[in-house]
Amino acid sequence: MNKVIRCLRSLKNNIYIGAKRKSDDIAYSGDYGEEITIKANSKNYYSSTNYFIFVDLKNFRTNIFIRKNNKWVLEKTYLCTIGKPSTPTITGDFKVGAKGLYFGVERGYKCYYYTQIKGNYLFHSIIYNLDDTVRDGRLGMKLSDGCIRLAKENAKWLWDNVGFGSAIHIE
Repeated sequence: MNKVIRCLRSLKNNIYIGAKRKSDDIAYSGDYGEEITIKANSKNYYSSTNYFIFVDLKNFRTNIFIRKNNKWVLEKTYLCTIGKPSTPTITGDFKVGAKGLYFGVERGYKCYYYTQIKGNYLFHSIIYNLDDTVRDGRLGMKLSDGCIRLAKENAKWLWDNVGFGSAIHIE
């Protein structure tokens, strides 16, 4: 039990690297929020919904924008883990596809709240054991097989709110 508690504390501390407070919503240190918003609005990205996801691989951030007055306004910015060098995350423009509650049980783990980017490339939670203890909670690193890992509550927010067909840009 103590091992699980230490692991969860470690996960909690690692999720908010660089934040001024224990929230990874817009209160991100520095001018990142302003810079990424300018970038999102400078290229005229179109989405068939009011949501747009901009993944910044260099900064390990998944940024979720909402359309207001024909401009993209940063709604959420989440620390994420991306593909390792041997299995990099794809780059380019995509649309939100299929969604599901979890996958991986047949291989002995669970990743919750997946949202398809393209093919087997997904947004999903960190990796859990079948008993729901954290198997790998590291964020802000190049570790995955190409998917974008998020904290479970952030993967769920994306899963709950960003609809099918929403635009995704990954760079």
